[in-house]
Amino acid sequence: MELKEIIKNIRPVNITGSTDVEITGVDIDSRRVGAGHLFVAMKGTQTDGHAYIGKAIDQGAAAILCEDMPEETKDGVTYVQVKSTEDAVGEAATTFYGDPSRKLRLVGVTGTNGKTTIATLLYNMFRKLGYKCGLLSTVCNYIEDEQIPADHTTPDPIELNRLLARMVEAGCQYAFMECSSHAIAQKRIGGLKFAGGIFTNLTRDHLDYHKTFENYRDAKKAFFDGLPKSAFAITNADDKNGMVMVQNTKATVKTYSTQRMADFRAKILECHFGGMYLEIDGREVGVQFIGKFNVSNLLAVYGTAVMLGEKPEDVLVVMSTLKSVSGRLDPVHSPEGYVAIVDYAHTPDALENVLKAIHEVLNGKGHVITVCGAGGNRDKGKRPLMAQEAVRQSDKVIITSDNPRFEDPQDIINDMLAGLNAQQMKKVISIADRREAIRTACMMATKGDVILVAGKGHENYQEIKGVKHHFDDKEVLQEIFKN
Repeated sequence: MELKEIIKNIRPVNITGSTDVEITGVDIDSRRVGAGHLFVAMKGTQTDGHAYIGKAIDQGAAAILCEDMPEETKDGVTYVQVKSTEDAVGEAATTFYGDPSRKLRLVGVTGTNGKTTIATLLYNMFRKLGYKCGLLSTVCNYIEDEQIPADHTTPDPIELNRLLARMVEAGCQYAFMECSSHAIAQKRIGGLKFAGGIFTNLTRDHLDYHKTFENYRDAKKAFFDGLPKSAFAITNADDKNGMVMVQNTKATVKTYSTQRMADFRAKILECHFGGMYLEIDGREVGVQFIGKFNVSNLLAVYGTAVMLGEKPEDVLVVMSTLKSVSGRLDPVHSPEGYVAIVDYAHTPDALENVLKAIHEVLNGKGHVITVCGAGGNRDKGKRPLMAQEAVRQSDKVIITSDNPRFEDPQDIINDMLAGLNAQQMKKVISIADRREAIRTACMMATKGDVILVAGKGHENYQEIKGVKHHFDDKEVLQEIFKN
């Protein structure tokens, strides 16, 4: 594709060189640049791509998209200067890959908790309904059956459009994706056309990046502000920010709720560790999930499927066959008669929801032992809140290491313990070694109890000093039970 075609939706400040040059690839990582590529110089939080323009040219770049023109330009290379490469890269990538989001129906899911569950369940549901589908999620990306490892919740704009283009090529009719606050703020979804958007909920998270809760909220809201008139926006009416999200959207707004009047409603009729019996819009259905928060997730899935034109009765039949996403309320049964549950809960709100779900099923007939920690080099303000929530709803709590990254695990543990008073500390022990913490919880548990191992869920590693070491909570539990 010629450069002039790629930049047709971008407003350049200045162009040096010919735009009639053939472009064979688009990159923001200079290490991936090949002959004939367009290199986009991005100003990131860690590095500035402008410093790598020379390297990109040495590797064969035919054109450069930049904010700041280099002091020296090279003959035969075209330089396209724009006000913001962050704004321009999405449009460039979308055009280069043939505008794939307009060739399938793309649905985005945003919010603090529930994104992975909802996106994955929609992908599984629509495949069972007979459609070819793609998925872009925290756990893994899929093009039909093909698994593609996920490094970020939402890929960069170039990788995102490349994956969507591959989905179109594979005949996918639908794609479901998580839209993180980082991705929205950094314009990673710029240039994409969404058929619909879903809002789950909003609680404290990622304040290390966004600095204030208002900035975090506004990043999520920007996704709905950008939806076209042809799209739908489904929002959680039970969340106090639910209607804030859609107040300026052009899309058709629909609501879902377990507590009040809404377009899509549900209530729990029965609940046990095997699942729940629900009433959704007047119809009864059995599902293989537990917890009120999962009722909200399932309602979002149901509402989206209906808005995409599926019959409610067909949706509910498929919903009854769906299973929980890996690492989300994932049970492991011990030979001694207690249950260990692995969950990704890594915010105070998510921890509260998971523990509530466990208590709803236990109904006072067993003890709850919670193993949890907090990630290093992330929002420190949520650490004491995590500990408080764990203590409030557990009989015993073991504070341990999560992904310490470049922090000392004991410093993170101390930050969590600082949120507890002397009375609360009577319930708590701290063990920095996560494997030993899980083993200790298993030694404490007796028949009828529940152990919650929270924070890592589907992750199969522990990140320490920049190195990812293999560690899987579920594998550890299975080893302990086997031995």
